[in-house]
Amino acid sequence: MQYKILNGQDSQPCGVTIVGENIFIPLYEGNTDYQQFKKDIQNGVVLNDASGNPITGSALTTFIGNLL
Repeated sequence: MQYKILNGQDSQPCGVTIVGENIFIPLYEGNTDYQQFKKDIQNGVVLNDASGNPITGSALTTFIGNLL
């Protein structure tokens, strides 16, 4: 499984999708899918940027830090 960031009109992340599936997960703390997304990313599941490129290294660390 891989996730992909979805940007809103302001080019800021507004949610994520599971690559290959028609599922939208809003970045909302009360959403159980969002909670699972955070666990998955922290456990090494691939996260792609809005263009479909994997996010790695310090960019991934920063993104995860902003989620918590």
